[in-house]
Amino acid sequence: MQPFDYLKVGSQAAALEAARRGGRFIAGGTCLVDLMREEVERPATLIDISALQMREIVATGRGGLRIGALVTMAAAAADPHIRTSYPLISEALELSASAQLRNMATIGGNVLQRTRCTYFRDLSAACNKRAPGSGCAAREGYNRSHAILGTSAECVATHPSDLAVALAALDAVIHLVSGSGSRRVAITDFLIRPGSAPEREHALRDAELITAVEVPALPRPVRSGYLKVRDRQSYEFALASAAVALATRDGVIRAARVAAGGVGTVPWRLHAVEQRLVGGWPSAQLWRFAAECAADGAEPLRHNAFKVDLLRRTVERQLRIVGQP
Repeated sequence: MQPFDYLKVGSQAAALEAARRGGRFIAGGTCLVDLMREEVERPATLIDISALQMREIVATGRGGLRIGALVTMAAAAADPHIRTSYPLISEALELSASAQLRNMATIGGNVLQRTRCTYFRDLSAACNKRAPGSGCAAREGYNRSHAILGTSAECVATHPSDLAVALAALDAVIHLVSGSGSRRVAITDFLIRPGSAPEREHALRDAELITAVEVPALPRPVRSGYLKVRDRQSYEFALASAAVALATRDGVIRAARVAAGGVGTVPWRLHAVEQRLVGGWPSAQLWRFAAECAADGAEPLRHNAFKVDLLRRTVERQLRIVGQP
């Protein structure tokens, strides 16, 4: 690990001023510190924002929910309102990481966590995300866990967050603040596909801070849930996952939200699946028909072609679980 300066701040203004001078924010540090140990990340200054007042979970006036960026994963997963009204979020959080990490990691940090691609973390390997222009060792290397959707010639790394998949399905919005003021960005716009610049992973501007995540109200009545398929049951990243929310009234699906994880360079919203669901009557045939298009546009690599069928099966299974009477 490279030497660095450490600064603990007590106000948002102090945090933004320190960031303007070139520091990096740290809260739980469960991802950043790992990357610093491996010397993938080498910040000169760490700005500890853990004392800031961003730990509230509150209902919004529009019937949605606002989660402070410093709320821990464990606290969010255990929150009664989230468990009752947004079980998709609590399930995604409880299927993430280990209990110890969930007690430390924050909601804001979880959204910003960087890929688990082994080539990204190996300083001897070519990686355009870590060293732009160096190449992508994963494309011709061992790529079983890599993305099949949203890839480019420069990068095929998956986004690792389960929570971000749930938030993408729920049309969540990221609240941001900087010295220039505040703004809101949809999470599907906030997390960026690699394209020709894989080193740019999100829409954060210089010296800008995530303050909260807002989830809008869902059509009611609604059922939702998160399914994660992985090599082992504990502390493992997804090979494929499905976040599903269905609003059914008078026996007909009136609204559908579906997103996938473990298969895309960003959380992957499945609009074609949603379109096939809306207006349909819940049935095994409908789940199968809708899931058939879950992997449309996939570009599998040598070792991960199995993800095409796995994604379809994962989506179908979760539609059946959430959609059952």
